[in-house]
Amino acid sequence: MMVGKRLSGRYKIISPIGGGGMANVFLARDMILDRDVAVKILRIDLADESNLIRRFQREAQSATSLVHPNIVSIYDIGEENDLHYIVMEYVEGTDLKQYIQENHPIPFDKAVAIMSQIVSAISAAHQHHIIHRDVKPQNILIDHEGIVKITDFGIAMALSETSITQTNSLLGSVHYLSPEQARGGMATQKSDIYSMGIVFYELLIGTVPHDGESAVSIAIKHLQAEIPSVRAQNPNIPQSLENIIIRATAKDPFQRYQSADEMEADLKTCLNPERLNEPKYELNGDDGDTKTIPVINSKNTLRNLDETMVPETSVVEEATKEEKKMDPKKKKGKKKKVIWIVSIVILLFAALIIGLWFLGKSPDEIKVPDVTGKTESQALSTLQKEGFNIGKTIETNSDTVAEGKVIKSNPKAGEMKEKGSKVNLYISVGSKTIKMDDYTGRSYDETTALLKEQGFKSIKKEESYSSTISEGMIISQDPSAGDEVVAKDTVVTLTVSKGTEPITVKDLSGYNERALEDYSSSTGLVINKTEENSDTVEKGQVIRQSPSAGTEVQPGSTVNVVISSGPKEKEVKSVKKTFNIPYQKPDDSSQTTTNHIKIYIQDKNHSMTSPYREMDISKDTTETITFEIEEGTEGGYKIMRDNTVIDEGTVAYPG
Repeated sequence: MMVGKRLSGRYKIISPIGGGGMANVFLARDMILDRDVAVKILRIDLADESNLIRRFQREAQSATSLVHPNIVSIYDIGEENDLHYIVMEYVEGTDLKQYIQENHPIPFDKAVAIMSQIVSAISAAHQHHIIHRDVKPQNILIDHEGIVKITDFGIAMALSETSITQTNSLLGSVHYLSPEQARGGMATQKSDIYSMGIVFYELLIGTVPHDGESAVSIAIKHLQAEIPSVRAQNPNIPQSLENIIIRATAKDPFQRYQSADEMEADLKTCLNPERLNEPKYELNGDDGDTKTIPVINSKNTLRNLDETMVPETSVVEEATKEEKKMDPKKKKGKKKKVIWIVSIVILLFAALIIGLWFLGKSPDEIKVPDVTGKTESQALSTLQKEGFNIGKTIETNSDTVAEGKVIKSNPKAGEMKEKGSKVNLYISVGSKTIKMDDYTGRSYDETTALLKEQGFKSIKKEESYSSTISEGMIISQDPSAGDEVVAKDTVVTLTVSKGTEPITVKDLSGYNERALEDYSSSTGLVINKTEENSDTVEKGQVIRQSPSAGTEVQPGSTVNVVISSGPKEKEVKSVKKTFNIPYQKPDDSSQTTTNHIKIYIQDKNHSMTSPYREMDISKDTTETITFEIEEGTEGGYKIMRDNTVIDEGTVAYPG
């Protein structure tokens, strides 16, 4: 029981993650660096295989040289009490096999993004002279962010150096095995490319292209049967994606991509609009025919330490050994089937040899001339002079080759073909034209994204106000809807609504109510009025406003104004004051015996210009007067007796 055990006192085993025919993998905690790691431990029952241990360690050390964001990092290699282990980066997520099962169908752009990461990782390994040999979804991890990590670089190949037969593990990988590996030949970089083509097929379709009851039947399909067309199963898959699978899974390694870098470059542009409907890729020769190809035996081959070798027995041979354990009736039926297939192949091969012997020599072969860029008539003339017959003339769109000129030929220029062979020509009819849709009233952002997908390179944006088209929507377009245009050569001008044109608020100071009503009618603004006393602004006129003058607002907005209700009325208080008016006797008895009294007061209602009261007195008199005094002012008085002022003063506003 490994759970709870500490390796080298540092890696505490937490739980099992998975396992295979050679090793078991556990989640562990690095107690020093305080991080989760994955620990792959060689199975105890294989610990006595010294050759296996040596290869296990050597390949793990080789993998440490692979530093790439899409390759699982190797942190440590160790041994403790006959336990041989490798400490690796822990990827929290799932393997690609499970991801495909849970997420199929996967969007094309997502599938290409995943595949690009896989190819980038394999390319990095090939640059270090390391061949994976077992590229399959089970060896590809994908985390929750969509980052791909490839694992098991070169570890499985240690198995071939031992005396152990791992038929079950071979059965698990035979779906992705290249024809040369199935024949027992040497694995090369082209073998990894073939396996990646099968992985891409599974990403797009959800299943492997070849399946069967046994490893033999699957291996024979890889050797003889064509890879089924992905477009036949899903017509929505672009031709450019199918072309990648066709090139990667060619049975002849020389017809595959020359390197993982070349495949990666193809993936980068495969979703470009101009490539989506490109012509189907044609392999040279009849790649799908049944062929007898000798096994490349690696037994006596000089082995470079950087090379990854395959088992010296083929999958067919391994699976045949497995069949020996089967029920005799089933074994007899399968044996008859294999004998029939082998017999037919031998007879066909013999017939070919005999036919060539009767002819006495191989047919003359000549090189197909390069006619790309020539007119159709020039190309026909050149091909006939060189000894070829003219096949089909196929018209197709091209953004790079002028109309009427040859895009390519099939067979391709430079290929060796028999004299008199037919050559098909692909003639350019110019760039593909697109009928402009009506984009008025549609979102500018969504429309530009759509136009870019269609191949338009130049999109101009102009803006204008509109009372009928919402902000961000298209008012008009050039070219017009229905026009036929070449996307890459056309400048599309989209006039986009900025919404309703704003109104600049006027200075309404001094406007009366009638003027405000006229302004509201002409602009569509709502005038909200309140009143306030003002000592400086005439009653009925605007004192202030909000928003202020010069502010831009939308029609229908509210403008608040404050209108003067005139000066604030001052408070008036009554003040009573009593005056004692003395009587003055005349000096001359002949004079009048009364005094004529005039009282003047100054208050809210009276002024000193005229007497407040007049009276004649013949004795001392007391008079009480009520003053009406306004807030902030004072009253005044003056008392005259016979035209002589006898008393005057002021009356304060009561505080």
